[in-house]
Amino acid sequence: QVQLVESGGGLVQAGGSLRLSCAASGRTFSDYAMGWFRQAPGKEREEREFVAHISWSGGNTYYADSVKGRFTISRDNAKRTVYLQMNDLKPEDTAVYYCAARIYPYSGSYSYTEYGYWGQGTQVTVSS
Repeated sequence: QVQLVESGGGLVQAGGSLRLSCAASGRTFSDYAMGWFRQAPGKEREEREFVAHISWSGGNTYYADSVKGRFTISRDNAKRTVYLQMNDLKPEDTAVYYCAARIYPYSGSYSYTEYGYWGQGTQVTVSS
């Protein structure tokens, strides 16, 4: 079991930056690959959009095309935390952002069904 708590969301103007954090407790953090997903307004849970994922060591990362070059995923296993640095934010990045843990440490996945544990989400709003 692992519990996840996101933080760092907020309101920002287009072109600005935010850094999301996801703190984990419970089972050994390095037992999990981690992912970030987002759910735009009016979308259902099943429509959560993959953003990025990272392997247990941080050596393997993958990004959605829509955020590549603007967002960076990283993790600090000693602090049991995964981060999402978001730069050059756009209004279309507005969503609730969720971190998720996958019980397979070597790689994350773009499919939300591969993740067994989720945080409660943090709202990111980008104004134009």
